[in-house]
Amino acid sequence: MTKLSRRMAIGATLSASLATPRLLRAQSAEVVVHYPMPAFFKDVMEKIAEEFARAHPGLTVRYLAPAPNYEDAVQQVLRQGVAGGLPDVSFQGLNRLRMLTERRLPVDLRPFLSRDGDPAPRGWTPNLLGLGQVRDVQAGMAFASSNPIVYYNANLVRRAGGNPDQLPTDWNALIALAGRVHALGDGNSSMHFRWGGDDWMFSALLYGHGGRMLREDERDVAFNGAEGLASLTLIDRMVKEGKMPAFTVDAALQAFYAGKMGIFSGTTAYIGSMQRSIGQGVDLRTARMPVINAEKGRLPTGGNAGVMLTRDAARQDAAWKFITFATGPRGQELMTRGTGYVPCNTIAAADDRYLGGFYRENPLFRPAMEQMPIAQAWYAFPGTNGVRITEEFVNNIARIVEGNATPEVALADMATGVRRLLPR
Repeated sequence: MTKLSRRMAIGATLSASLATPRLLRAQSAEVVVHYPMPAFFKDVMEKIAEEFARAHPGLTVRYLAPAPNYEDAVQQVLRQGVAGGLPDVSFQGLNRLRMLTERRLPVDLRPFLSRDGDPAPRGWTPNLLGLGQVRDVQAGMAFASSNPIVYYNANLVRRAGGNPDQLPTDWNALIALAGRVHALGDGNSSMHFRWGGDDWMFSALLYGHGGRMLREDERDVAFNGAEGLASLTLIDRMVKEGKMPAFTVDAALQAFYAGKMGIFSGTTAYIGSMQRSIGQGVDLRTARMPVINAEKGRLPTGGNAGVMLTRDAARQDAAWKFITFATGPRGQELMTRGTGYVPCNTIAAADDRYLGGFYRENPLFRPAMEQMPIAQAWYAFPGTNGVRITEEFVNNIARIVEGNATPEVALADMATGVRRLLPR
């Protein structure tokens, strides 16, 4: 071998030794993901990460510390949008997508959807895609959707003279049953309506009466009319007639798990944790949320969507793979079985390979699916004060539950507070 040949051979070997690590790095990527509410999603997210890594060799998922709720999740991303350090993907409440989009943080997912062809055959219909849209931007892909249902401890229902096979279909009957559960004594609590945390459950009553949050031009409130007053009056009746204690959500859940609460109203997403946490003596049942106006009544769609935040093209490709896996048939099957949220993919919901037989065999999950035809979007307030607006609802409802304000006073103060926070 000539000196030139030897030099060329050595150079080729050196180039190969240097290129191999670069090649491995190119083939291996980490998707950094942030999600909220670990009580609901931690186990699900871990399973999704495991199966995603198996389906996409060379790609792994690293989760950041989860946010306790949607409000903290959006505030964290807003701060990171200014200071830096955004994750590749963040799961954000459907009612917070507008706030993020107004700050131009989400990557528009329309080009990714178009690149992959018609999304409908892959289970993403226009209605489901619409859950993640803000005006003409596909800000996210809906991952989990929910609507409010009612949970019953059938044992206490029977003791209170109710029939677990014919549960209340209107608020009058439900509140009366709650009062009878309270009358049982022995440390039993009547009911809990999950009013704390956000405006979602108030909107369930407001929409159930056929009301709306803001006027069409979004310049003033609309919830302070007859529908809003009727909604707060119902909560007042829950306290006075149904004997609802001023429990936090966690305290109410612990009482229900222990078999010491008869009725709990909240998101269908509690089903998974209910099944894992209730005592052996609790006979769990679920039913639809009573809707007051049979013609105009609606219920809010809660849940969250996977939002792409990275602007790096290479990381976007990996992030898109993760988002489509999580919102695809298998990811949605894992999510629904582990939580109780309604799937956001038609293939997952209907195909017997995923959840087709699941709903036939699991009656606890049916009410949420049955209510989907009357579900509408969880209202997203305009401007940058969405979290503070939510606090106005929670704080004023707390005054009613604690006996410190009438529905009329609380509604007037709520309207004044929200008006002050709307964009001018």
